[in-house]
Amino acid sequence: MNIILSVSITSSIIAIVFSYMSFLYIKSFSSGSPEMKHIATLIHSGAKTFLHREYKIIAIFTFVISIMLMLVNIGDDYFFLQSIAFIAGSIASGLTGYFGMSIATQANVKTTECAKQGLRPALTLAFMGGSVMGMSVVGISLLFLSLLFITMFYITGSMNSTLHILTGFSMGASLIALFSRVGGGIFTKAADISADLVGKIETGIPEDDPRNPAVIADNVGDNVGDVAGMGADLCESYVGVIISTMIIGSTIECSHLTSDTYIFVTLPLLLAATGIITSVLGILFIKYSKDEDPQRVLNNGSNISVIFMLISACLIITYILPQEFIYSNNGKIFSNTGICIAIISGVLTGVGIGLSTEYYCSKNKAPVNSIVNASSTGHATNIIAGIGLGMRSTFCPILLISLTIICSNHFAGIYGIALSALGMLSTVGLQLAIDAYGPIADNAGGIAVMANMDDSVRKITDQLDAVGNTTAAIGKGFAIGSAALTAFALFNAYQSKVYTLSSDTFMIIDISKPHVVSGMFLGGMLPFLFSSLTIDAVRESATTIIEEIRLQFRDNPEILSGKMSPDYHKCIDISTIAALKGMVKPGLLAVLFPILGGLIDKSGLFLAGLLIGSTVTGVLLAIFMSNSGGAWDNAKKQIEEQMQDKKNDSDAKSQHAASVTGDTVGDPFKDTAGPSINILIKLMSMVALLNVPMMIKYGSSLFI
Repeated sequence: MNIILSVSITSSIIAIVFSYMSFLYIKSFSSGSPEMKHIATLIHSGAKTFLHREYKIIAIFTFVISIMLMLVNIGDDYFFLQSIAFIAGSIASGLTGYFGMSIATQANVKTTECAKQGLRPALTLAFMGGSVMGMSVVGISLLFLSLLFITMFYITGSMNSTLHILTGFSMGASLIALFSRVGGGIFTKAADISADLVGKIETGIPEDDPRNPAVIADNVGDNVGDVAGMGADLCESYVGVIISTMIIGSTIECSHLTSDTYIFVTLPLLLAATGIITSVLGILFIKYSKDEDPQRVLNNGSNISVIFMLISACLIITYILPQEFIYSNNGKIFSNTGICIAIISGVLTGVGIGLSTEYYCSKNKAPVNSIVNASSTGHATNIIAGIGLGMRSTFCPILLISLTIICSNHFAGIYGIALSALGMLSTVGLQLAIDAYGPIADNAGGIAVMANMDDSVRKITDQLDAVGNTTAAIGKGFAIGSAALTAFALFNAYQSKVYTLSSDTFMIIDISKPHVVSGMFLGGMLPFLFSSLTIDAVRESATTIIEEIRLQFRDNPEILSGKMSPDYHKCIDISTIAALKGMVKPGLLAVLFPILGGLIDKSGLFLAGLLIGSTVTGVLLAIFMSNSGGAWDNAKKQIEEQMQDKKNDSDAKSQHAASVTGDTVGDPFKDTAGPSINILIKLMSMVALLNVPMMIKYGSSLFI
């Protein structure tokens, strides 16, 4: 165990050092003209102010919940340690988001300057900005988790107590991720929608035009939502899958194992460490590639990382695991070969989800072309085409996830399912680097327009941005797919904990029981209610910003003539206040429903139904919204490219207006509600797991 923990800590330090070296590499590039620097400063300042205000509110929730965790654990010898772990998880998640935002707001303007030299230099710089984010997430997450594991095991001397404490770490990361995703998503999409509707549709000015009062808020939103929020999101996914796999690993017994009885618990840390090294290899390949096709360059780097990860994981497992092992709760026998198959199935499922997402969301492919064609007949047909595409796009990911669950369970049991989720996220350092590159490229394009740079620069940044839309959708697909598998693993941990603490028969979910079915229906409703709250918050905020933009244009006609600068700060303030207000209700929903569900029925069956229902509908809804939004966005970009030679064509203008409507509908789908749902289902599972002692002690006996 000591060797594995040493490798884990060393790899996390390598990730942090690599992230810092990438930061120094980016810092060495020019930020361009004084006008470009001024715009970049406005964006950086707005993003920093928002995060400071957001984290102050989150700190209050963190303090309150840490006190609640202490109260729930009173009576235990180490009742306060889970609260410490919860705070540590919150800090880790918050740090990853903050570091990512800080580098993104420096890399954007440097990417714009590099675009003067061509596509390849701009791609490299934007991607290296994303790699700082990606390697910061895996480095900080794994370092915090490894050190916390060592400390808590040293204090308690018990593996079960240590893992119970670590669930607090995962819950802390999940809570911060939910607030960051929802708050950042509301901010970015409210600004984006209002800027598009008033700017493009009502006044006919181009995207990112400096005359638009919401243009800076829009660019700020890319950083607080798509960078900081996404970083916290994948930090939560990463630690959640590692901890859930460790918990299930603690149920494994092996009569042939004499050297390290905790190998199954620490194996996830070793695999995560291996994923860091393979991610570094993939990043270096992308950096030094000479290919000019951004999508192909990123795909090749990702494929290389995946291949190295598969080879390394299988060699490690074959070398350190016994040939056979037994689950203590059911006596089933599995092999180390089965573990390899489970991990391979998870990695390949992640690749398959990525390919499916790329097909449905990429420009010039049949699904996006169908939206482009539908836009020529109006706004309604554009919306209908996008909704149909999103619904259809759920088939392949759900089929792959289902096959992975069946295959992994057959060859390695529940532990195999958890490891397949870890396999899917094993190269998350690289995947997040690819994902975070998109918002940097998007910001670079905005700066190019606001600084009145040559059209050739904007053409290059638009190419990068279009690929970024696809990579962002792929990243969300990875997160959603892993969320489904992680939630399943956490559900099994929940079952085991109820069985252990209640001294009753193992929990059997019988859907003929009315309270189980009721729980499933209520759980199935929760992702819809959650999405409604987040989307409505975007609508309310966008409405206020639209009114502000109209007011500025009406009261100051010189803004549109270019003789007077708009009041950018007013729109930033509106977005900030709305985002901070709108993130509270969804956050409370995720925490309170599992607690109330446990109090309704102390047997845990009602809460089990609640978790099942929310996971099934949540995964489907998240895939639908993410892919619809990504396809609508790229359909708009494809139409805008086709309009270059048809600027005065009335039919082309009508088609473009319809595509803008689709894009604005898809914005809260893909960047607010959709990616937040995967956090919702894992946070609910984690809260349920932590709530088991209180449920058994204070829950109602009405259904027993």
